[in-house]
Amino acid sequence: MANMAKKTREPLLHIAKRDDMPGWKAWLIRLAAIGLGFLLIGVLSSLLTGASFGKVYNIMFTGVFGRLLKGNTILLWRFLQRAAILLCLALAVTPAFKMRFWNCGAEGQALIGGLAAMICMIEIGDKVPHGVLLLIILACSLLAGAVWGMIPALFHAKYKTNETLFTLMMNYVATQIVAYYVVLTSAGSGSNIIKPVPYGNLPILFGEEYFLNVLLVTVLMVAVYIYLKYSKQGYEITVVGESQNTARYVGINVKNVIIRTMLISGAICGVAGMLMVAGTDHSINTNTMGGQGFTAIMISWMGQFNPFIMAGMAGLVTFLKTGAAKVADTFFLNSSYSDIVSGVVILFLVGCEFFIRYTVKFRHSKKGGEAR
Repeated sequence: MANMAKKTREPLLHIAKRDDMPGWKAWLIRLAAIGLGFLLIGVLSSLLTGASFGKVYNIMFTGVFGRLLKGNTILLWRFLQRAAILLCLALAVTPAFKMRFWNCGAEGQALIGGLAAMICMIEIGDKVPHGVLLLIILACSLLAGAVWGMIPALFHAKYKTNETLFTLMMNYVATQIVAYYVVLTSAGSGSNIIKPVPYGNLPILFGEEYFLNVLLVTVLMVAVYIYLKYSKQGYEITVVGESQNTARYVGINVKNVIIRTMLISGAICGVAGMLMVAGTDHSINTNTMGGQGFTAIMISWMGQFNPFIMAGMAGLVTFLKTGAAKVADTFFLNSSYSDIVSGVVILFLVGCEFFIRYTVKFRHSKKGGEAR
């Protein structure tokens, strides 16, 4: 037995958790990952299009921001609006994620919020003053999103159901409800499309259609940051996320925290749906959110649940998707090219977190090759 133990070797390599890495060093690694992602995108784009790095990135930049130097800000505001919607959804799922409640239903919660806004716009749009209508739309969107988020929270708190599967399935239910409403509303029009509604649209401020959208999400970003970092409820969310047993031990009602947090999460998703319907499309269909609810999950994780970092991540992903779509149009590439481009950078960012949190240790051998 002694000889067998003596001959036993350590693995060639093993993964060990790092001690806390300095923040500046972790961010250097993340920036390097983004740089490598952009480098790989440039190589792939050059191979596919035959254009140089400079030309590809120039097309991406002008496709996102337009001719800023000539005072043309239309594309810039569209970029800000898209990034704001994505950030709003990321802000919505963050409180739940910080609590370790895996809310994968932002897509459905936002769709239901948007549907509530659409119903108000169609049914009472011409019956009440515009200002009153906007308040009703906001209240109904908040309520609809909150209820849709509360349903899986209630089942999880009472029956310990799997919140990931539950919230995912709620997305499909929401999609089918919206599909039914679209067919019902457009019946007799010859197409299953709701034409843009002239009532209940968000006002244009300072001559910019999307200014109010961006402003509302900015205010929401600051509010969520303060709520999570400085409020008592934010503290309870953190404690529940770290250990539910510890939370119970210190007197926190875990069930109430779960339900309350999902009410807030769903309500913020409802705001995102309202901004898409009343502030952007002025209509609704099953593709109104366009999968942004799932992208928001990655934004929240990559932003480490910090709303300000998440804003940067939302801007980065929006830049990649919009810019890559312009490159695809210019060189007649497949539409999936934009997904590939954004996926490459996200993959590098997610992958670098491994090297930030873990280290790979190789076996050290003594003279003669025996394991140390």
